[in-house]
Amino acid sequence: MLKYVDTRVVFAEIPDEITLAINISNCPCHCRGCHSSYLAEDIGTILDKDILINLIRENRGITCIAFMGGDSNPEEINDLAFCIRVLSEYQYKVAWYSGRQELSKEIDLKNFDYIKLGPYIEEWGPLDNPTTNQRLYEVCRISKLPDKFIMKDITSKFWK
Repeated sequence: MLKYVDTRVVFAEIPDEITLAINISNCPCHCRGCHSSYLAEDIGTILDKDILINLIRENRGITCIAFMGGDSNPEEINDLAFCIRVLSEYQYKVAWYSGRQELSKEIDLKNFDYIKLGPYIEEWGPLDNPTTNQRLYEVCRISKLPDKFIMKDITSKFWK
C-alpha cells in the first residue's frame, strides 16, 4: 500500500511542465544525503485512485503528475499511472522518480512520459549537476512499432 506525505506544484522537476509532485513515503533506498530523508519513514496518508483523482482536481493548471518515490511498490505506481492515463484521456503527462538504478519490471512504459532513475549519490550531485549519476528519461513511442517504447536521456536539460 502506497502512502503519500505531501504534494507540491513544482516547475523544476520535469522540464517545461507544471508538475504536481506527490511525495511517496516508505522509500527503501536510504540514499546518504537525501534531501527528503523523512520519506524513508512509513508515514502519511494512503494513496489510492480516489485520493489521486481528488489531488488532481484540486490542482488546476497542472500539466504533469510526478510520483516522487514509490520504490517500495512499483506495481502500485504503475497502476496509478495507468489510472491517470485512462481517466484523463492523456490530458496529463505522468512521471516517476525512482531511486533505483534499474527500471522495475513492474513498470509498463506506456503509462509514463518521464522516468528518473538512479540513487542520489551525494558527491555526484542531483540532476542539475553534470556529474550526476541520476538520469531523467523521456519515454518515446517508436512510430513504426506502436507498442514499443524507448527511453531518451534528457538529463542535460537541467544543466545551465
